[in-house]
Amino acid sequence: MSNQSLKYLHLTPSSALPALEGLRQFKAIIVADAEVQETMMWDVSRWLVESGCQYALAWGKDCEQWREAVEDAALEAAHYEDVPDAQQVLATAHEDEDLEEVFWFARHRAAHPAHELGTTLILHIADAPNREALEAQYHDA
Repeated sequence: MSNQSLKYLHLTPSSALPALEGLRQFKAIIVADAEVQETMMWDVSRWLVESGCQYALAWGKDCEQWREAVEDAALEAAHYEDVPDAQQVLATAHEDEDLEEVFWFARHRAAHPAHELGTTLILHIADAPNREALEAQYHDA
């Protein structure tokens, strides 16, 4: 899909959360190479939802907990009410998959029921950044 825009953001387990400028209705691939405290997981999940993430794919350490945190943040943002399709936040965990498979799924299959999500954010949670390798891996998927 050549009309896709890719962004990369590296966070350490103790990073402050920056403003996500220029993003609206986007996919996020959470690449969790480092464990984080539960409070940070919740803060990051709320921050993603508040920033316009409408589809989150979690891979790596504690990916099932990441999926749950994003889903709970979306419910919280909707005040635990039913939300129309246009406001839904979808979340998936990819515990038993290779990262290449997750990137392929994000590029070719992950779709929102109400929006064309033209931007994908690779949110890399690790001690050190790895932008070039992850972006190359994503583009090869």
